[in-house]
Amino acid sequence: MKTTLKTAFLAAGLLLGTAFAAQADKIKIGTEGAYPPFNAITSDGKVVGFDIDIANALCEKMKAECEIVTQDWDGIIPGLVAKKYDAIIASMSITDERKKEVAFTNPYYKSALTFVAKKGSGITEITADALKGKTIGAQAGTTQADYISAAFPDAELKTYPTQDEVNLDLVNGRLDFGVSDLFPMMDWIDQGKDGACCELVGKPVLEPKYAGQGAGIAIRKEDTALVDAMNKALEEIVADGTYKKINDKYFKINIFTMK
Repeated sequence: MKTTLKTAFLAAGLLLGTAFAAQADKIKIGTEGAYPPFNAITSDGKVVGFDIDIANALCEKMKAECEIVTQDWDGIIPGLVAKKYDAIIASMSITDERKKEVAFTNPYYKSALTFVAKKGSGITEITADALKGKTIGAQAGTTQADYISAAFPDAELKTYPTQDEVNLDLVNGRLDFGVSDLFPMMDWIDQGKDGACCELVGKPVLEPKYAGQGAGIAIRKEDTALVDAMNKALEEIVADGTYKKINDKYFKINIFTMK
């Protein structure tokens, strides 16, 4: 018996749904665990933060069990490709370069970069002349490091395995500036501990080439059903207020809309 086009589409959809259902009983999520307030590891080894709360909310909508695992940033995409986990929820900026390796969901928050300096630096505007000869720190393998290399070739770029190490050298006077995502730096300064030494400098960097197209969930290119399911779940947590509840736990503004 010949299969009609409509029947073929229905069968394909059923197979897709079955394939996702088979893998969705348990979804392993990779994150860094060194990027507060988005993801961090507590003293008792628990992984916490905005990314983790979002991951758990998405898994709840998909009726799937979430397992969170940590991975150093420089190996986080290779770990996904090697199937160590099924998705990355780690405040990863969506960029054209990364799209060559992985698929992304729709953005789950907007992103911007910022410069941070010790209070009293005397620099209020970020220009090539102002940063000439200055030492700037950024996490290795990030769009922040790419931005400094491209836009400020006369500055000295120092890269670090984690953002915490960038911040520590800034506090200790080994750096003139640090560069990172806007929201973690706002949180670091507002906490009033080491961050009390410092302030945001200049305007946020919004150029998509470096700030990305927002933070997205990275998934293997072949796992299209998981991308669709994550996008659907994201829409649902935004619509029912779950996203806002998580957002307000960490931030003073809505980072999904930047308002």
